[in-house]
Amino acid sequence: MIVMKFGGTSIEDIPSIERIVGIIKSRLEQQPVVINSAMGKTTRKLLDIARLSADGMDEKALLRLNEIREYHFDMARGLMPDFEKSETRTTLERYFEELQRLLGGLSVLRELTPRSQDRILSYGELVATTIIASTLQNRGINARWLDAREFIITDERFTRARPIDELTFRGIQEKVLPLVESGHVPVTQGFIGSTRSGDTTTLGFEGSDFTAALAGAALDVSKIEIWKDVNGIMTADPCIFAGARTAKNVSFEEASELTFFGAKVLHPCTIEPACRKDIPVNIYNSRQPDAGGTTITAHANKETNIVKSIAYGMPVCIMNIVSDSQVDPAAFLRSVFDILEREGIIPCVVTTAGVGIAMAVSASEDMEHAIDELTRFGTVNIAREKATISLVGENIRTTRDFAPVVFQNLEDVNVYMVSQGASPISLTFVVDESDVSSVIARLHEAFFREPDPDMFD
Repeated sequence: MIVMKFGGTSIEDIPSIERIVGIIKSRLEQQPVVINSAMGKTTRKLLDIARLSADGMDEKALLRLNEIREYHFDMARGLMPDFEKSETRTTLERYFEELQRLLGGLSVLRELTPRSQDRILSYGELVATTIIASTLQNRGINARWLDAREFIITDERFTRARPIDELTFRGIQEKVLPLVESGHVPVTQGFIGSTRSGDTTTLGFEGSDFTAALAGAALDVSKIEIWKDVNGIMTADPCIFAGARTAKNVSFEEASELTFFGAKVLHPCTIEPACRKDIPVNIYNSRQPDAGGTTITAHANKETNIVKSIAYGMPVCIMNIVSDSQVDPAAFLRSVFDILEREGIIPCVVTTAGVGIAMAVSASEDMEHAIDELTRFGTVNIAREKATISLVGENIRTTRDFAPVVFQNLEDVNVYMVSQGASPISLTFVVDESDVSSVIARLHEAFFREPDPDMFD
């Protein structure tokens, strides 16, 4: 048994869907469970439409919704000859009618709550998986559509919900496993779930990777396949550095570090369920299905290169808090981290001194309330337009004087914070956003001048 997850760009048009149908067909003997994201950029478009409705821009919102409707209906017509008279069309019509009613409610209330947002965004995947399941059936594959909200049971943190492992594992085993054992190919969503009381939740963008890993762990599959529009984990972001190469094999620990520090190829929570059950995760390119991709396992193959990949995160800001002289240092640090936990803010780099603490934090976080709280304990200064650069690799742990080699290539670059030692396989530092491309190019030249052919394509 395997889990196959297809991202939005893998199902964004008719040729893309025809490709994934072929990929699924080629793996039928392995008993696949198929998990799909919404098609293309549908989720983000739905979010924009919801905001328009909440702002009272009803006509513009409905026009945009109709564009999304026509995009999906045109796709379904091109994939299914009998679409106009099919149950699939009836189901899609119902989804878009429900969406229109929800948007109408937002325009009356003039407010988009996290709960409402999750309900509206869920329709992107409900529509997409309905089309994919119907297309597979039309091609002679014994597919069965499933609503993930029946078995992905989460907490109530709307827009970034966390699945409750025990309930979710039990739900997957009860709802999905019997279908696979009876010869069906389950097709379900990856980014949605529901609370114990039945309210729709979402796991955050790219949450489909996480669901794929949860399903794989619950079903004890032989491997988890993540299909995207890139060849796997690269030595650097190819959008930043065109000479990036594909890493053939990455350890769970390396992948976890890379996703935490900004590599967008996987959801940050994906690795834990797979690691817990020691299930290999393969990242493939749906546009090049015969390419090797990246395999993530417990232990990476030995290689000659020190660094496996260079990740970056931006926008980032540095938050510097200097405590009042009257505050006890231990109480000060405890108070700072209590506030961060309440606000859901996770710093990526932290340094402390006797009277203060500096943190690199994602600038996309809503920090205003946290800043107000922190000023009760000291003076808060914010430096914006920064970025983190992280070098990750198992060989870093056994390489002496690694940091000097890194920074001798960056003598003219302002480095604001450095973190090494918290993880033995990574080094992270903070620079100006404007220096990211140059820094990555220099470090890539320094560490991948002669890439190990057994490890990098």
